[in-house]
Amino acid sequence: MALVNPHGGGSLRPLLLEGEALIAELARAASLPKVKVSSREKGDIVMMGQGGFTPLDGFMTHTDWQGVCDGMKTASGLFWPIPITLSTDKAAAEGIKVAGDVALIDPDDGSILATMKVTEKYAIDKAHECATVFKTTDLEHPGVKMVMEQGEINLAGPIKVLSLGGFPETYGELLMSPKQTRALFESYGWSKVAAFQTRNPMHRSHEYLAKVAIETCDGVLIHSLLGNLKPGDIPADVRSEAIGTLIENYFVKKTVIQAGYPLDMRYAGPREALLHALFRQNYGCSHLIVGRDHAGVGSYYGPFDAHHIFDELPRGSLETQALKIDWTFWCYQCGGMASARTCPHAEDKRLLLSGTKLRKMLSEGGEVPAEFSRPEVLEVLRKYYGSLAEHEKVEVKLSGHSAR
Repeated sequence: MALVNPHGGGSLRPLLLEGEALIAELARAASLPKVKVSSREKGDIVMMGQGGFTPLDGFMTHTDWQGVCDGMKTASGLFWPIPITLSTDKAAAEGIKVAGDVALIDPDDGSILATMKVTEKYAIDKAHECATVFKTTDLEHPGVKMVMEQGEINLAGPIKVLSLGGFPETYGELLMSPKQTRALFESYGWSKVAAFQTRNPMHRSHEYLAKVAIETCDGVLIHSLLGNLKPGDIPADVRSEAIGTLIENYFVKKTVIQAGYPLDMRYAGPREALLHALFRQNYGCSHLIVGRDHAGVGSYYGPFDAHHIFDELPRGSLETQALKIDWTFWCYQCGGMASARTCPHAEDKRLLLSGTKLRKMLSEGGEVPAEFSRPEVLEVLRKYYGSLAEHEKVEVKLSGHSAR
């Protein structure tokens, strides 16, 4: 059997220029008007450069934005669950001509990430985007806050990507492109591949989810977010080391691949679960593991809203399917990991696990039950927390489903 097709039914469309074309475009970009992008927009550019957002060729138009917000479809009818847009402030937008080109500038070091032919300038109803995508307009929601603080004017148009923004230099082989993961899957003889999305180090519940998937799939891609998170979350390099330690000690060889992708979290819950499935299709994954409160934050979404949204999709929207798994926990009566579908025992026999709980225990220097995390993983994480200065420590609060 073959791997799933890239999204849209065609072939991968990486937008990163190479060779002579890259040299020429970099020289041309130096004289173009400059637009500094946000961290989230930088991740989107790098993702398009690698082909992870195939078949997009750039940032969305107003018609695309409206269609994605209201019906999860672009103007061309392509399924897409979250707007991929670029914004700037009114003053900067006044100096940008429609049909002209601009250079998109890295917010971290001021280098040129991409060039863009501006096909449209438009304003949006930010509250409408938040209400449709995040299901809330509460400014305490980090995704809502991000949208409400972005520039007043959106710029649409195709881009040419000139740089991967330092991700390869920082993360090395961990940053795999869809072309690379597909080639690796094929070299292993995999066709049925489950993606495991994570922004946390893997505790016992995560390990259990991955192993459930391995029982029914050829292998699992543990795909860790490399972009920005919330304050108090664990940095990607520490997460990667912890996950690598877990794989080395507790998984059969060549059943798991660890890689990373360059996006920031949007915390869009169900809609972000769909985006996670969409770009995992480009990476060659036939399934996405969807557990409790996937891509959620606080109590803005029900624990299984991300399960239900897959059932509401029109046929043909995605090839990558959800591998839905119920509440998972350690059951003292069963003597091991279990789920609400497999364990008949009362809640007082269960230890519910979450990344937030683990971060809270570690950040406060507390004891972590052996049933919560593997000792080799805890060693990596304790070393990280022990290295933090007082001003670097962030209080971790339990809320929503993580507080159970």
